[in-house]
Amino acid sequence: MRLGFVVNPIAGMGGRVGLKGTDNVYLEAIKRGAKPVAPQRTYRFLNRLSIYDLDIEFFTASSIMGEDYLSNTDYRYHVVGKIDIPTTREDTIAFVERVKKKIDILVFVGGDGTARDIYSVLDEEKPVIGVPSGVKMFSGVFTITPEKAADLLKAYIDGEAILDRVEILDIDEERYREGKLITRLYGYMITPYLPGVIQGSKKATPLTEAKEEIMSIARFIVNNMDKHTLYILGPGYTVKSIMNLLNLKHTTLGVDLVFNGKLVGLDVDEKEILRQLDKYNRAKIIISPIGGQGIIFGRGNQVISPEVIKRVGIPNVIIISPIWKLRNIPCLYLDTGDPSLDNDFPDYVKVLVRYGEYKVIKICK
Repeated sequence: MRLGFVVNPIAGMGGRVGLKGTDNVYLEAIKRGAKPVAPQRTYRFLNRLSIYDLDIEFFTASSIMGEDYLSNTDYRYHVVGKIDIPTTREDTIAFVERVKKKIDILVFVGGDGTARDIYSVLDEEKPVIGVPSGVKMFSGVFTITPEKAADLLKAYIDGEAILDRVEILDIDEERYREGKLITRLYGYMITPYLPGVIQGSKKATPLTEAKEEIMSIARFIVNNMDKHTLYILGPGYTVKSIMNLLNLKHTTLGVDLVFNGKLVGLDVDEKEILRQLDKYNRAKIIISPIGGQGIIFGRGNQVISPEVIKRVGIPNVIIISPIWKLRNIPCLYLDTGDPSLDNDFPDYVKVLVRYGEYKVIKICK
């Protein structure tokens, strides 16, 4: 199997520092103390792949866009082209142009912006697998975790995965940082498919169906809030309906903090959450799965980091969702960034679906 392999080394860096992406704000992310995310995600993919006895010949980009990781493995690889540092989207595009005729499949580490750049060259010419390393990742080409990307590649090589045509989506990150989600369909790419491995494209919740359920969920949460507990409220319309009911200013696509009915943190980053956790003795996280994907942590809410979740405690994670969101989701998924923490979650969780009414959902790991 001739495998194209490219890493976007800055993908995901804006997540924990509250930038909701890294497009055009790389220097600001560095200024806020952002650390690279892609290296760890890349090694997780390669480490999982190494357990399989696969005959793979890599064609990879140079330096931090691929070569540096493969140099620590036993795989045969060819370095194609050179890159500039800091890297740019042009480096990704140039690499794909050089290798597209030589490879059978392309694996990339990045987010929606990287997927879009690859699509601009590859279109539906060759299958692609996305190792998730971005902030939001709405496109259907990504696996749920880096390990599942390795599992999917093995299944494809063994002839056990079908090929599917999936959407390549991206958003206007500048508007996203302003709290406005504007998604654009750029086209389609081909990816191997296995249920529970590929995340699927994000789907919006139809408010005409879900509005009453969402409001009843919000009323139940507000009526049962403990005035001595810090509440960490994740992004999304379902969670932010709680803020509306409290008549508090909020960021629809960010993370806000509430204590004793008052706003104590607006559109916070990981550092601010940890600072507030030092201040308050008790805390709870309120989160809603992404529509069409069922992912709880790891997509657009990375400021709620593994350290934050550990400090708050898994039993203090409250999952809420209207029934509509759960109709076509067989189970929920996790990609916190810490595989051991993902495994610590119970196999089944309660999801608040209406006022005082819960549905038990499996967490697939």
